[in-house]
This record gives sequence, C-alpha cells and structure tokens, in this order.
Amino acid sequence: MKLATLFSGGKDSTYATSLAKEQGYTISCLISIESKNQDSYMFHTPKIELTKEQAKLMNIPIISQITNGEKEIELEDLEKAIKKAIKEYKIEGIITGAVESIYQASRIQKICDKLNIECFNPLWQKNQIELLNELIKNKFEVIITKVAAEGFNDSHIGKKLDKNLIKELITLKEKYKINPAGEGGEFETLVTNCPLFKKELSLK
Repeated sequence: MKLATLFSGGKDSTYATSLAKEQGYTISCLISIESKNQDSYMFHTPKIELTKEQAKLMNIPIISQITNGEKEIELEDLEKAIKKAIKEYKIEGIITGAVESIYQASRIQKICDKLNIECFNPLWQKNQIELLNELIKNKFEVIITKVAAEGFNDSHIGKKLDKNLIKELITLKEKYKINPAGEGGEFETLVTNCPLFKKELSLK
C-alpha cells in the first residue's frame, strides 16, 4: 500500500514513518505543512523548512503546503496537500505521528474519511516514556528546538534526547504535570539522524 506521511521533521512523524516502512508499506511521499502562524493548533512550526533537507536524506519526494495557520481553516490547506499526493503519487493512506492529541487525530481522520483513504497512527496511545526510549534504542538522534512550558528554559534548546534528558523529563512530569513526550506542546523536536537518513542532517 502506498502511503504519505504528514511530516514535520520531529521525532513522532519521523518514527511513525520508520515503523510503517518496517511493516512493509511504501512511503510514496511526505507532506509538510508550513504554517505562517507560529502557534498553529494543528501543525509543528519550528525548523519546518528543514523537512525539505530531511526528505532528500530519505530519498522521498515531499509536498510542501503553505497555510496562514488560521484555526480550522488550516485544515483546508492540509486537505489540498493530501489531494495533491493522491493525484501525483497515487497514495492510498496517510501516516501520522499522533500519540495522544485527539484534536489532531480526529481532524486528520475526518479528511481521510472524506477522501476515502486510510489513516495510520502507529504511535497512538503508546506509553510516552517507552516511546522516548525506543527512539534512542533505534538510533534516532533528536534535539529539542522549542520549549513552551513551566520547567523548561532556553538551556533546553539544542539538547539531545538521551537517557539523562529522559530522566529530566520524568522529573518535570512529576513536578509540573507536563507531557514527557511534548504532546501538549511543551517542547518541539527535530530529527538530525536516524536509520531512514543516508547521512546526518547538517545544521548551521
């Protein structure tokens, strides 16, 4: 089955792509939504421009769609990009990196139902600490690109996901009730290397 990944360049969408590929699906293209609204309800925004470089490293074509990021209206731009993927790459389904966000998952599912394609959520309801440990185990190199919650500060920007950071995230969860995988928007990530990449992403 030919699939497209809703791709942000962060840990969840990249890992979901990897899992789908392991399960034998063909990743025909990536879909990246570049929102002009830094506080988009739906879409990851930090370093979204690097998805084009990540796509090259994976040798997968990418569809980049601009949106103004207005709540709910931005979904029309997502639908437009998915229709383009259906037309150009004959995709039969969408992969998402959704873990817990019902807001995101339900809206993507609605679009897939409308377009009569499948929606795959390989990470849905996965234990979030297990997810972080799986990323390390599977040689995903991940850095934090944005923080937006109590307990975080600028020193976290650029920090690499490792055992020590996971311990810190668990402590912050206990103290501030944050989501340790950043599902509540507490932090955003960027994958700089993983088994899908032919080499490490070069960062200036």
